[in-house]
Amino acid sequence: MSRSDEYSQLATLVAATRETSGDLFGQALVDWLRQHVSFDHCVVFGYRGASRPPLLFETFSPAESHVFVALYQEGPYLLDPFHHAAVERKEGFWRMRELAPDRFYASEYFRSYYSQTRLAEEVGFFVPLPGKDALVLSLMRLHASGPFGTADARLLRDMAPAVINFIRLRWPALPADEPAEAKQDETAAAVNEFDRAHIWQSLSLTPREKHVVDMVLQGHSTESIARAMRIVPGTVKVHRRNIYRKLKIKSQAGLFARFVEIIDARIR
Repeated sequence: MSRSDEYSQLATLVAATRETSGDLFGQALVDWLRQHVSFDHCVVFGYRGASRPPLLFETFSPAESHVFVALYQEGPYLLDPFHHAAVERKEGFWRMRELAPDRFYASEYFRSYYSQTRLAEEVGFFVPLPGKDALVLSLMRLHASGPFGTADARLLRDMAPAVINFIRLRWPALPADEPAEAKQDETAAAVNEFDRAHIWQSLSLTPREKHVVDMVLQGHSTESIARAMRIVPGTVKVHRRNIYRKLKIKSQAGLFARFVEIIDARIR
């Protein structure tokens, strides 16, 4: 691409930040990014604690959107490393492999949901907003395309300051919540945004057991949980045995199934 073409695309992108349609800005940003790095999909989600994340832009077909957006918003987002990083207010460019727990790719969440995306890799630009809100622009490459190369990742990381500021110009804040969601959002706001263990509040688990459940579902190993909670691995195993006994389950698959049941009940 010539220098004049580059400047022309940047001018289009700057103009699009003033448009009221997220699609116009999103497409202009995608076009600019694709002049530098190839990718198959792009999506922008907003994150506000444990609340259902609003979709701001997508490049999916209707069938793809069912998996990447509709199913994701029903509850799997709560176990997404990108969601956790956004709520923790990380900023800049991050690869999934940099954020995922040590057993993420062997977790029940990965097998039951994430594998349906057929992604070779997902990377994202993380944009903290005023208050506790955040946006994440994800770029995705399918298995057929292969993961992002080292040079691609380095270039995207270098582009992050510009991308983040363009996103803040277009979306200085998340859209207002729908009235029907107000009560749910008030409840979510009262919960520590770093802690999703409140999902299990209807069950007879101790606070530590809830924390262990949350980390197991995210894809943390026993050793990783022990380090995070500053306890020995043997204590984590005791917590897991007690959790399985209380919930009357025998495996991580059963734990994930119970998680899905609870999320379904919340949606109804």
